[in-house]
Amino acid sequence: MKTLFNLLLFIFLTGSAFAQTNSTTWNKFLSDFKKLERDYNTYYPAKDYQKATKVLNAISAKMDSLQLSEKEKQEYQTTISEINANINYNLACLQSLLNQKKQAVSSFEKAVLWGYTDYRNALNDHDLDNIRKESKFLKALVQLKQYDKLTLLQQSGEYISANSDSLPVFTYEVTSSPNLLAVKSFFNLDSIAGNGDEISKIRNIMFFVANNIKYDGSNWALCEFDAIDFYNYHKATGKGLNCRHKAMTLNEMYLAMGFKSRYVTCMPKDDKDTDCHVINSVYAETLKKWLWMDPSHGTFVMDDNNNLLSIEEVRERLKNNQSLKLNAESKVNKLWYLDYYMAKNLYWIQCTNKSQFNTESRYRPVAPDLQYISLVPSGFNKSNNKYLKNNVITFDPAYFWRSPQ
Repeated sequence: MKTLFNLLLFIFLTGSAFAQTNSTTWNKFLSDFKKLERDYNTYYPAKDYQKATKVLNAISAKMDSLQLSEKEKQEYQTTISEINANINYNLACLQSLLNQKKQAVSSFEKAVLWGYTDYRNALNDHDLDNIRKESKFLKALVQLKQYDKLTLLQQSGEYISANSDSLPVFTYEVTSSPNLLAVKSFFNLDSIAGNGDEISKIRNIMFFVANNIKYDGSNWALCEFDAIDFYNYHKATGKGLNCRHKAMTLNEMYLAMGFKSRYVTCMPKDDKDTDCHVINSVYAETLKKWLWMDPSHGTFVMDDNNNLLSIEEVRERLKNNQSLKLNAESKVNKLWYLDYYMAKNLYWIQCTNKSQFNTESRYRPVAPDLQYISLVPSGFNKSNNKYLKNNVITFDPAYFWRSPQ
């Protein structure tokens, strides 16, 4: 278990239900929740588990007493379920630490019933060690494993090589274009990149976006979708950018510096799961490979020998249970980020055929030949997936990850 904020990070960063709404009842609950959250995040790190338990019980009581209309219940049901699942999981951890085994097992069972799905976290959380031999806990853990995101990824079909002559060509805007020259000048990218080698420049630019533009997964920026406007929007409003907008920003900065780059949408198997994640894939000429760069979390991925890895390599290593690690500066930990969050979101992958300034313009017409290309595993039922409509579909990673021409 971690602090309540960190355990509910996904809900806060991706759920608009935590923004101010038109519901007086829901807004009052949010206000009360945030006050109790601060108390919890004081008591738990201080190991005052009794008081931390009282805080969670108070939140649970407020959830039970919520008087919502039928429309509000439908609107907030997903968030309510996620809160209840995480509250009960945290209660199980606290009760386990207090050696209240029966109550801890009961709370863990309730967490699973409410939809708690993070099998890897439950498997590795030392706060639950006191109940690991309890038969009901073991039964609930087995039930939880069916939702394990890493297992789902490992069970996905293989890719299939195919002739790609008829498929769109991936293109990258040249650095001499007026828009990219403007991006380079606006950010003073030569200074940000530094005087090191190619890899250090790639890393430095990513860290600039990670550390100088706040991340807010629930915010859709009300501005034009290009690096300069995104940055000005953030500075003018103080609001963060979601993962897609941060990746678009980094993509244009890479292109402006002559690095071939794409922003890549990493998608879950279930199209009812609206939480995807967008990162960057930048081509390193010195390594002759694509590299994983995530400006939302300041993260790249390596093997045990500190070799930087591509999205394709990370996905394969997750499937094959091979070791992976994150850079020391990463804002997230490996267990949550790779074994849960990205394992969920690497089931299939999407990007545009064109990588350029203002690719998905908010206010201006997009390029008439802009296409979305999706790499999916064999056996994936794509016919009913709403996010794959009008996409160019490929099963061939050699085509999708072809080196820039």
